[in-house]
Amino acid sequence: MAGPEQAVVKILNFSQQPDWREPWRFSRVSQSSGSGFVIADQRILTNAHVVSWSKHILVQRYQDPQPYPAEIEYIGHDCDLAILRVSDPDFFEGIEPLAMGELPEVRSTVTTYGYPAGGQQISYTRGVISRIEMQRYAHIYNRSLLAVQTDAAINPGNSGGPALQDGLVVGVSFQGQPGLENAGFFIPPNIIRHFLKDIEDGTYDGFPDAGIGIVQLQNPAFRRSLGLQDDALGARIDRLYQPFPETHKHILPNDVILEVSGQAVGSDGLVQHKGNRIHAAFLFDETQHGETIELVVWREGKRQTIELPLYVNREDRISGHQYDRPPPYCIVGGLVFTELSANYLNALGNNWLQQVDPEIMYELLYRAQQDEATARSKPIVLSKIIKHPSNIDFGVGTRDLLRTVNGQTVHSMEDLVAALHENTGEFHHFSFLSGQEEALDRVAAEMADRELQEQYNIPSLKRVPEAEL
Repeated sequence: MAGPEQAVVKILNFSQQPDWREPWRFSRVSQSSGSGFVIADQRILTNAHVVSWSKHILVQRYQDPQPYPAEIEYIGHDCDLAILRVSDPDFFEGIEPLAMGELPEVRSTVTTYGYPAGGQQISYTRGVISRIEMQRYAHIYNRSLLAVQTDAAINPGNSGGPALQDGLVVGVSFQGQPGLENAGFFIPPNIIRHFLKDIEDGTYDGFPDAGIGIVQLQNPAFRRSLGLQDDALGARIDRLYQPFPETHKHILPNDVILEVSGQAVGSDGLVQHKGNRIHAAFLFDETQHGETIELVVWREGKRQTIELPLYVNREDRISGHQYDRPPPYCIVGGLVFTELSANYLNALGNNWLQQVDPEIMYELLYRAQQDEATARSKPIVLSKIIKHPSNIDFGVGTRDLLRTVNGQTVHSMEDLVAALHENTGEFHHFSFLSGQEEALDRVAAEMADRELQEQYNIPSLKRVPEAEL
């Protein structure tokens, strides 16, 4: 009988990413490798980051030198999972698909399979599971989901390969942890099954969000003030985020969550699950877009049962890494404006945190959730100044957030383009988050842009995919 390695494949991804600082450009096509494995229905499961920004994908079977073209059928950037299809039916001949197992136990042993960089043959690594908890998924940056930590090596190229226990898949290898040795993480069956169920209708929606902040409630005096017993049960909802209208209909700040889906919530915000204490947020991730979850809350001295509908918050994707769409931009007088994103900040280098105003981080990650009235839907930043005599004395530095153009508040690239297009005055006026204000001669800026476009081979002075302007 063939071993599980016969279902593990090597993936070659030829990808091309945008240049986030000069957004009209794209980087050169690069080649990277990863792993995947065959599951039911002649599908290959792998990580989203293994096949992101793909121009062409090739897959190779175990001990078979022939590459086969593959295509992305579904991709979930929030959970770092993807499904590939190979059209050649010969590819799957003789391969026994791997079946899904259950969440493994801490201190149990797993074996990871994959094709790490530095070699051509499949690699096997045995390790012990050390903990199971919520972790930030590095691929999307702004999302934390359940993850399993093991001391089995998960190196570049291992990503997308299976973690097996008793011949069943208990995870998909996906990331390491900077600064930690002998620590790798894999995506557990809970998340994999959610992804596979999500795509059953032919589209991928993503993981829903409740839009609430859950904090510990362990101060005895505070608990008594809320009328709670000192029984170590119940965590407090300290805030409601925007935009989650259904949550605002059902939940109030200072509600105390006693149960989620029938599981008791401790005063530390954790629930007991198969021998692990895990943050209660993971139970919300068990639901699909549009489904409801049952909560028992303590409000004004009484227990109340609430059926809370959960939906995917598509607006929060702007704060995470961007995929599948090139960055919008607009060039005026040599000033290059683009959307603020995690990709743009990462492009500044490893020390980007020291280069940007903390207000920019707040704008990107928190303002839309905490201060909807002043939030910009898609904040715009001055990315670059292409030097030209018309802007040589422009006194604003790059990495500054744009506030207004010609007196109009800028919430998005569409706003910026419209404010420039509608202006018939002598000057374009700009104001920035830093408090600085500047202006460009409108006619001189238009002439400069024509010169710069030809000089730097810029295909278009703007990219605004959301609207035709």
